[in-house]
Parts: sequence; structure tokens; C-alpha cells
Amino acid sequence: MTSTTSKSAYLRGLGDAAPFILVVIPFSMLFGIVSVEAGLSVVETFAFSFLVIAGAAQFTALQLLQEEAPTFIVLASALAVNLRMAMYSASLTPYIGAAPIWQRALAAYLTVDQSYILAIAKFEKEPQMTVPQRMGYFFGAVTPVAVLWYAGTLTGAVIGAQVPDSWALDFAIPITFLAMIAPMFRTLAHVVAAFVAVVVSLLAVDVPYSLGIIIAGAIGMVAGAQCEWWMERRKGGAS
Repeated sequence: MTSTTSKSAYLRGLGDAAPFILVVIPFSMLFGIVSVEAGLSVVETFAFSFLVIAGAAQFTALQLLQEEAPTFIVLASALAVNLRMAMYSASLTPYIGAAPIWQRALAAYLTVDQSYILAIAKFEKEPQMTVPQRMGYFFGAVTPVAVLWYAGTLTGAVIGAQVPDSWALDFAIPITFLAMIAPMFRTLAHVVAAFVAVVVSLLAVDVPYSLGIIIAGAIGMVAGAQCEWWMERRKGGAS
């Protein structure tokens, strides 16, 4: 990341990630506030965000801890929510797999929904980018997200219950994920997977320990895969 082109790519990543600032700040503050209200100390809350840096998994684990779910349920649920990171990594490997190992290790730690979505869209759109440029862009895209996630979590944990309910910071959670997944609806299979997952999650809302979300995700993926298989088969028959 010492070349001019890498620095330019880094700055482009920073610019493209700027809109996420509007939701990362309230999202991270909300986690800090909820964590302290759940009984975690300020240090524990900050360490949670720094070590895990995965908002959805953190909220899932925190909710289950509040429900006094068994430890293995908490760990399994958080892992299930974060399994998408394995798919993200596999998707990014063809583009940044040739980078130095320390950069790949840092990228693995900093692979979050925002950095992945911005990076993969950029890499697909501009396949001529070099590996250093791709790494520069990736780190630029994740810098404001990571920094603000840490800072917001710490701020939320410190101010805790002093934040009035009228601020309604929880709006950031659905807005964040809607902003991230909307551009990913590229095919009918994507839409089917999301629709089925939403319907099943609503039907399974009473499943203990919030396991309905995991069930809905699994069924949604199966539905999406079946739709994609049907589309490919139909395309093959037409040709």
C-alpha cells in the first residue's frame, strides 16, 4: 500500500464507505448501550466489539445471554450467523489471494458485510485492478466502519442508560442491513431466498432461543438454491 495507485484506491474505498457512517454510529452505540444494560462492563463491551467485530453475531449472542440460553446455543447461534463470512472469504480469494499473508490476515479480521459488499462490487466492475489496488480499496472501505464501530460501542457503553428512548437508535439495525442487501438482489434466486427466509422467520418467531432465525436462513438458502437450479435447467432446455 505504498504506491500512489494503492493510496488512490484506499481513498476511493474511504469515499465509497462514507454513506455507512450514518448507520454505523447509531448501530454501534446501540450495541454499547444494550450490552451495559445486559450487565457487561464497559471494558467487556469494548472487548466484545474489538475481538468479534460482527454486529449481527454480537447482537444475537447478547440476546441469547439475556435469555440465559445454554452456552453452546449462544456459540452455535453466533457461529451460524457469521458463517456467511466463510462465503465472503471464498468469494474474495480469487481477487486478493495473492496478497502478502499479513494483509490477508488483516483482511480476514476486517471482513464485514460493508467491506465485502463494496469490495466485491468494485473488483467485479474493475477486473483490471492490481492486487495492491484491491487491498488498498478493501482497507479504505473498512476503515470508517471499523473505527466507528469501536468508537460507537465505547461511547454507547459509557453513556449507557443516559440515552433517552426518544432517540430510537434501534432504527439503525434494519436500515443497515436493508442498505447492504438491496444491491445484492441480482437474480430471481436471490429474491426467492430472501422472501422465503423472511416468511419462515415470521412463522418461527416463537421458537426458543431465537433459533427461528437460523431455521429461516437455512430454508431460505435451500429455496434460493432450488430456484437457481430450476432457472439453469430451464435455460438449458431452452437452448
